[in-house]
Formats: sequence, structure tokens, C-alpha cells
Amino acid sequence: IPLLEAVVSTQSTGEKMWDYLSLTRIYTKPKGQLPDFNAPVVLKEDNRTLEAFCNNLHKAILRDLKYALVWGSSVKYQPQRVGKEHVLADEDIVQIIKKH
Repeated sequence: IPLLEAVVSTQSTGEKMWDYLSLTRIYTKPKGQLPDFNAPVVLKEDNRTLEAFCNNLHKAILRDLKYALVWGSSVKYQPQRVGKEHVLADEDIVQIIKKH
């Protein structure tokens, strides 16, 4: 396939396609459990905010959002508390904390 031949072969084919399509994988982490690496939430690179992540799961989540804990390259501390404006990075892990 010409497209794949043009991409440098330092990554696996799957990784190259994620980069080429500009998609971002975000993993969920329920409270008290391990992250779910089997079913990422996929966001387009131009809309990777926590708000977009929440809306991708369900519209009601954003309404009940207090903050989120994020592990990954988009934060300085592991985990770090963030708000809905935070921009997520590929393969970040997110735990939603709801208002009580």
C-alpha cells in the first residue's frame, strides 16, 4: 500500500495509522479498579478536551463532573486533577469524579 510505504517504519502499522488519522486513544479508569485498556474512547486530534471525552461517553457526565484525575503525558503529576478544558494526550487514562 503506497500510503504505508511512505510512513517511516519505526512504528508498528497500527501505530502509524493512528498517527496518520490523527486519532487519540483515551482509556477509562473506574474508581478503585484498573484502567480498561481494551476499549479506548477515540477522539479526533483537534477536539481532545476532557469536555469532548465526557460528551463522547454520555452528555449527562459533563453536567455531573466535579473534576477528573488524569494519568499520562498530558499532565505533570501522576495522577493530576484537571477540569473540563484540559487537553488530553494519546493513551492518557481518565477517572471521572462526579459532584455529590
